[in-house]
Amino acid sequence: MLRTVKATLEADGSVRLHEQVQVPFPCRAIVTILDEPEDFETALLSQESLAQDWERPEEDAAWSHLQ
Repeated sequence: MLRTVKATLEADGSVRLHEQVQVPFPCRAIVTILDEPEDFETALLSQESLAQDWERPEEDAAWSHLQ
C-alpha cells in the first residue's frame, strides 16, 4: 500500500503528521524533505488581490473545459 501523507519535519527531527493515520501493523515510511519552508502568510495575503482577477464569470467560463 502506497499512501502520501503531508507532514512537517521539525528542527529537532521529530515528524508531525498533518492528519491522523492508522495502520494495522508497523510500516516502513519514506520522508522527502522539501527545502522551502511553508509560507502560508504570503499566500493568505495575496488571496484577496488574486480573487479580484480570478473570481469572475469570464474566468470561470474560460477554464470550465478543464473541470
